[in-house]
Amino acid sequence: MVVRRFVVRQGGGGGGGGEAEEHEVEYDTEHGLDILRLQIFSLTSVPPELQKIVVEADGSVVDDGTDLEAISEGLRLVAITGEEEEAEAAAAAEAARAQEKSDEELARMIQIVVEADGSRVDGGTDMESICEGLRVVAISEGDGEDIAAAEAARVQEKSDEEFARMLQAEEEALLLQQYSIRNDGGEEFRERVEPYMHQVLMYEDPMRQEAARKTVPMDELQEKALVSLAKEGNFSPSKDEEDHAFLLQLLFWFKQSFRWVNAPPCDSCGRETFNVGMGTALPSEIKFGANRVEIYRCNYCSSTTRFPRYNDPYKKLGKDAVENGPIALHSTVEVLDMKLVWWNKKLDYVIAISKDGVRDVTKRYTRKWHEVLSRRIITSEDTVPAILSSITGKYRSGLSIDGLTALENRDKKESEELSKAAYLEVDTSISLPGRQSGSVEWRKARLELSQVESLACSSCPARKCVDAHVSKIYDALSALLSHFCDGDIPKERVIEVFDSLKCLMQNLKDAKFKSRRATLDKKTQLVFEEIFPSVERLLCAMSLKAELGTDGKCSVTTVGNAVHTSLALPVAMDVVDEILSNYKSNAVCTKGHQFPRGNRLCSGSVLASGEQLPIGIATAAFDGIRSSKWEEPDGAKGCWIIYRMLDGQTCELDSYDLMSANDVPERDPMDWVLEGSTDGGSTWNTIDARSSVIFDSRFYRKTFTVDKRYKANAFRFRFLRVRESNGNPRFQIGSIDLYGKST
Repeated sequence: MVVRRFVVRQGGGGGGGGEAEEHEVEYDTEHGLDILRLQIFSLTSVPPELQKIVVEADGSVVDDGTDLEAISEGLRLVAITGEEEEAEAAAAAEAARAQEKSDEELARMIQIVVEADGSRVDGGTDMESICEGLRVVAISEGDGEDIAAAEAARVQEKSDEEFARMLQAEEEALLLQQYSIRNDGGEEFRERVEPYMHQVLMYEDPMRQEAARKTVPMDELQEKALVSLAKEGNFSPSKDEEDHAFLLQLLFWFKQSFRWVNAPPCDSCGRETFNVGMGTALPSEIKFGANRVEIYRCNYCSSTTRFPRYNDPYKKLGKDAVENGPIALHSTVEVLDMKLVWWNKKLDYVIAISKDGVRDVTKRYTRKWHEVLSRRIITSEDTVPAILSSITGKYRSGLSIDGLTALENRDKKESEELSKAAYLEVDTSISLPGRQSGSVEWRKARLELSQVESLACSSCPARKCVDAHVSKIYDALSALLSHFCDGDIPKERVIEVFDSLKCLMQNLKDAKFKSRRATLDKKTQLVFEEIFPSVERLLCAMSLKAELGTDGKCSVTTVGNAVHTSLALPVAMDVVDEILSNYKSNAVCTKGHQFPRGNRLCSGSVLASGEQLPIGIATAAFDGIRSSKWEEPDGAKGCWIIYRMLDGQTCELDSYDLMSANDVPERDPMDWVLEGSTDGGSTWNTIDARSSVIFDSRFYRKTFTVDKRYKANAFRFRFLRVRESNGNPRFQIGSIDLYGKST
């Protein structure tokens, strides 16, 4: 382990114009190049996959093979944004794929026959012994079946051969390993693994667990977990489903709440600092695992700041948790099981550690076990399980017989799974996420697209819209607005009513979700009594009811499943906010174009060309929540979304609303075509088209009238162009609302 300080220069230089920015990075070479790239990302905002790091002294490019202990400290960062390089790589890859596809199609259409004996030439033919006279024959339909069977047999034979070669490669790797491993009886391996056991056991300490529970907003995350399941139509999840959803929400919260600190703010003035070296840890710091203490100097007031890197969860979860250094959590919120998504990572040892022991699970993370074996040189393969078993036995010594039996059965089952894991073929039916950042062409050239993207089809499943509550809320508030319009109620009075509604909803939102209740003050109670039928309809849409207490006070509380209210309340709050904004800005629309309005389509299913997991899924465009959105990672120059009616119903669409999303105006739709289908999506007819549309601000709603009357059971938006596609591959839309009478 060597601690290096690099000076990374960005910008400036030949033909670039402007001065170069300098960033100092203190880096531990034991951590590998990926961590260095992440540190540079935190300083420069250039994503790791778009970084080209050059050694200024000799112009060499830093890569996985570079000796980071030996290179000079001066580095230059070049952002990989050149379209020529991407286009060239993409063109070469596309040409190769086209040629491969052409060859495959030709092979399926013809067969080669030896004229002398009529035998077919295939992968098993001895090309040295056959006669030179050959004939090319077109394959008939009947012959195709025979050839398909023969092809299946050849595939099996090839698979067997590959398996045999893999086993042979493993034997060779094990033989070479004997000459490379350290002859210390595995002590180095033990010394590197066992300390992590102590680290894990800290998380079993009741005091630390209580500190964690106080830090984590348990009720909030549980509500979000149940709402996420409800959005999929699951209002009565099993405990396993609920636990899984909660874990996802916990990961979201963790990623938003904790961050890596490259350089802390100054203790004196709060401004930027730079590293000036290492300090000696104090006993109070060592107590919480801070053996590493960094010293920083302020760029402005020259004060010094000590920054201990704590390794104790109790300290990390204290009041300064966000600034007390990193918590390593290898996870992803897109998919929890990441066994197959370690792009081009060269693994040596993957050791799973829990309070019940340790286990080598490397085979679960590779399909090239023989290659991994060649890199495992700390100790012999026989020694690894022996040492891990010894450590595990030490920590299981106090367990009951029943407890030990249960763990041993689990160990046996896992051993059987791991013995097969390295030889399993990757299931190509699984839709892996692939890399999400970078252009499509660039990701294609690196072979880091997801499987579904590579097939140029929809990269997401058909999803059901759980949005009946949205339409009910629109209907209730639309009726209330009509009541005010018909009664010629003054604008000030309308604003007063909706302000009261907003206040009530906020009080309900702030209450505990399982026992929501809000008591109305006298003024609000009088306001609601005037419009009670409309308010009652709105409360019903949110699974709420009004109750009159014995003291004469009125309160509002949940009725039935509390998750229904959790799902509907944010929708109603957003709609009331928009109504208030429209009235206060005198932007109230004429009847037929007002918001909200009735006859909103709901409960259909949605299929899109792509989506951004987990927060930009296609159904988010129909959930009625302003902060959510549908995001298509590669949709800037074309994408689509299909809405199919429930149970084959038909509808004559009369209008639709589109709302811009929360950020990045460049991703707004600008040109699109709306089509209808009478056969569920087999054929399409254009019913509306728009071009050069500009959304004036974020969360900006536009209403479009459909002049062409066409009864359809499916509708498709083909978004042709976003507001700015140069340098922006993404498309996003905040919401889509379709209006019409279904039959």
